[in-house]
Amino acid sequence: MRICIYGAGAIGGYLGVELTLIGADVTLIARGPHLEAMQKNGVTLLMGDEKRVAHPFCTHDPAEAGHQDYVILTLKAHSLPGIVDSLQPLLGPETAVVTGVNGIPWWYFYRLEGPWCDYQLESVDPGGKQWEGIGPERAIGCVIYPATEVIEPGVIQHLDGDRFSLGEPDGEKTERITQLSQIFRKAGLKAPVRSQIRNDIWIKLWGNLCFNPISVLTHATLDVIATDPGTQSVARAMMLEAQAIGEKLGVRFAIDVDRRIAGAAAVGAHKTSMLQDLERGRPVEIDALLTVVQEMGRLVEVETPAIDVVLPLVQQRARTAGCY
Repeated sequence: MRICIYGAGAIGGYLGVELTLIGADVTLIARGPHLEAMQKNGVTLLMGDEKRVAHPFCTHDPAEAGHQDYVILTLKAHSLPGIVDSLQPLLGPETAVVTGVNGIPWWYFYRLEGPWCDYQLESVDPGGKQWEGIGPERAIGCVIYPATEVIEPGVIQHLDGDRFSLGEPDGEKTERITQLSQIFRKAGLKAPVRSQIRNDIWIKLWGNLCFNPISVLTHATLDVIATDPGTQSVARAMMLEAQAIGEKLGVRFAIDVDRRIAGAAAVGAHKTSMLQDLERGRPVEIDALLTVVQEMGRLVEVETPAIDVVLPLVQQRARTAGCY
């Protein structure tokens, strides 16, 4: 089984180690000092007191890897349009592309029952670059839950979690997704095949679309945002708007807003990924987490007054920092 992980940072490297150690033919696409360290010393994964070292093939050039059975994308969503051309050498006639990214994926409306079937989202796929260059028929949805961190080049610390929920856009339990789930489970990972992967996508997005941008505007941690009356009310309003959009598209929310907010508060004094990226001068994931929700609201005719206020504020904040 040939598996390429494109964007082998913290999550990609974690997956690469676990899959390599069960005998999968793994290629990691990375760059910079992290790539150099992995090429020289292999990839080290720290799991509590245990250290695991694997030696997958590591390169910056997809052409060196050739056609794959699965390509797993673990880049930030805003980076995906820029890699479509370099992705082509990996794509054989039957290659599946697993979108392990935050937010709403570019293929979201592919085979979605209803009046918006095959609608292409401009905010996350400008000009249809991914839709045309990858093809929605290749897409497998993946919602990633583990927390990992690259603590030095070539060394990944696993912090929490081992679940990768998988789902075909049309909900079918195909041979390719069943096989992928089996490979993940053989590697010791939880990989349930979900008939409604969009439900999982929205539940994770639900918190990210409000807590992330609010953290960038306030520099507050999750516990503060979720408990301060002012920021909590803003987050709640944004979540209710998003819920109305999701439900109009057929999504079912298994928990309510207040329980989701309480869950965020329980995480404690944690900086969101968006705030961490801003502080490090990295591009921030605004479009896949928030701009796309506004676009979908316009599409299904749901008003989004809270999102409409927060979105331009966080966009300007990120532009000022050179991160958008």
